[in-house]
Amino acid sequence: MNRWRKALIGATVGMAASAAFVAASHPGQAEASLVAKYLCTGGVAGDTGGVLLEASVTPRLTTGGMLDVGWSIRYLSAKKFGSPGFFPAGSTLNLEGVVDISGAWYGQLRPKGSQDQAELVPGDFLKLPSGLSDAGSVQRPGTIRVKPAGLVVRFKPAKGEVTVNDNKLVTYTGDWNHHQTPEEYADHIYDLHTTTTKDGVAKLEFKGTQVAYIGRREPGLGPVRILLDGQTVTDPIVEPDKDRNGVPMTGTKSKEVLWTSPELQYGPHTIEVVNVEAKTAHVDAFRVTTGEITEPPSHNEAVCALQGDPGAIDVTVPGATPTSSSPTPTTPTPTVTTPTPTGTGTPTTPNPNNSSPYSHTPGTSHVSVVTGGVRTATATATVTPTRSPKPTTTRYVKAQVAKTPKGGVDTGEAPEPASTSYGLVAGGSLLLMGSATGGLLLRRRQAAHAGGGR
Repeated sequence: MNRWRKALIGATVGMAASAAFVAASHPGQAEASLVAKYLCTGGVAGDTGGVLLEASVTPRLTTGGMLDVGWSIRYLSAKKFGSPGFFPAGSTLNLEGVVDISGAWYGQLRPKGSQDQAELVPGDFLKLPSGLSDAGSVQRPGTIRVKPAGLVVRFKPAKGEVTVNDNKLVTYTGDWNHHQTPEEYADHIYDLHTTTTKDGVAKLEFKGTQVAYIGRREPGLGPVRILLDGQTVTDPIVEPDKDRNGVPMTGTKSKEVLWTSPELQYGPHTIEVVNVEAKTAHVDAFRVTTGEITEPPSHNEAVCALQGDPGAIDVTVPGATPTSSSPTPTTPTPTVTTPTPTGTGTPTTPNPNNSSPYSHTPGTSHVSVVTGGVRTATATATVTPTRSPKPTTTRYVKAQVAKTPKGGVDTGEAPEPASTSYGLVAGGSLLLMGSATGGLLLRRRQAAHAGGGR
């Protein structure tokens, strides 16, 4: 018997709690997406073929009257954006899209997103941002058309330095020998490129703001000349057979910085190491430095063009028809009032002087996808007309109802009934029934215990 009583009490309380939960919940807003394809060329996309991207565009109405447009981006082919140079970890790939907005609100949104990159060498694939987003305030009710437009890709290099060794962007002219070196010399990655050919050249193409030539200092090495962007910049020439004070070497020093360029403007550059005489010359590595870059360089920028018409998405913004806020006169002097019409009508054309032609009843937002080929937005407006105001004299008349409701004012109209929440009323009723049932069962149980005690 006790089990049945507990089950009944639990069921009653559970029903009341469920009713309260349903009354407090809110329906979710509808969402829809469309897919746009882009072909990106130039900059990090390269000049041949381009990079194909796919963007999934999703508009959402958020709390506070904001329209948020999110993009998710992915590569569509094996070809991807590539690193334009040697960079330490921390470079960023930045994408900025354009969304045209028309209808109840005109303008543009520019969804943006960025992705940090690991340490890079030229040609490394660049990771895309996980998504792009932008939002704008849309307080006016009505229908908004969302349509994707352009897309731009920018690369911002990280500040720092990278040591370049045995890379395909280092080219050798003349008879150069690549060989491993004993660990005790501590050359970079334990190797060297060596030549004895007069006018033998080692050349590096790089992007950065500074470059350094790294090699050995030891007896018997010949002088070298440095060319920067094709111009001779060392006069006198570099002498690796002497120390920094010009004293002839008696031993070997590895990983020596033999020459460092002045600070350069960020961009593509070249450095050439030329063996001046038919003596031994070494190239161990180059050190490429990138200074602080505040804005992504324009020569790394890729421009993306839409492939076909992706269509558009229509979003209906909910809202109520504005009501008059004319103040109530405090003295019975002639004034202008706007009487409420007894009937409604639907004209075929809206009032051109109305700044907000949309009349929308409260409710959830509505989203629909418009397929390709749509160029202009259309909207159907429902207008509730009001009579033209005219001067009247305020008159006090008897109420047109048999009795003035309690709390009402003798104005001739009954007050508008207050709106009720049926969910809350039902929940409260069930909770009250549960409490009464529980109390009755508790009293019967106490009476049963009292009878047993006798």
